[in-house]
Amino acid sequence: MPNLNVNGKVLEFDAEPDTPLLWVLREQLGLTGTKYGCGVAQCGACTVHVDGVATRSCVAPVSSVAAGAKIVTIEGLSADGSHPVQKAWVALDVPQCGYCQSGMIMAAAALLKTTPRPTDSDIDAGITNICRCGTYNRVRAAIKAAAAGGDAKTAGLGIEHVDGRPT
Repeated sequence: MPNLNVNGKVLEFDAEPDTPLLWVLREQLGLTGTKYGCGVAQCGACTVHVDGVATRSCVAPVSSVAAGAKIVTIEGLSADGSHPVQKAWVALDVPQCGYCQSGMIMAAAALLKTTPRPTDSDIDAGITNICRCGTYNRVRAAIKAAAAGGDAKTAGLGIEHVDGRPT
């Protein structure tokens, strides 16, 4: 039976070689944090890391994952939500409906790994995920906050939360 290295564990699965990685993760391995959005690699809800590279898992056949490649899903980014991107997402109240956010977070984490201090142009080029709620300004601000070590004030968004806390 074939296996994948997912979130630091070698897991066996049983699927045809052309089965999208997304379905193996969700249906075979029970990792449902990675979402199905469009099925054609446009929206990015299915983004995971394969050897550190943001990958749209809905169009990546499981057979395209090299033996020994390390896959990280949103469940494996940090066990307790302590990854700087996840912390920035919470600090800036990024999600609305939340559906796209696991993919958006994974894309942002991959961007920051390759570009630790991204410019607006870097963010535009690196984050092509779609958010139907339109939280793009908050996404940009959270990426900048994570890049600045988690200081939400450096994001320059000027958000005032419903409880009156400024950001």
